[in-house]
Amino acid sequence: MDELNQLKVVLVKQKKTNKWLAEQLGVSTTTPSRWCSNESQPNLQTLNKIAKVLTC
Repeated sequence: MDELNQLKVVLVKQKKTNKWLAEQLGVSTTTPSRWCSNESQPNLQTLNKIAKVLTC
């Protein structure tokens, strides 16, 4: 069974896209896609920024 990616779940629940998240964080549009597919993970500083962006 594949692991469920919480970032992907939160983006879907908030009706946000990877592109939107990339724009908010100032990163490449492929970066959030890589996070959501578990190809890579954000560092703690970026994770903090993601949390702030998604809680507003």
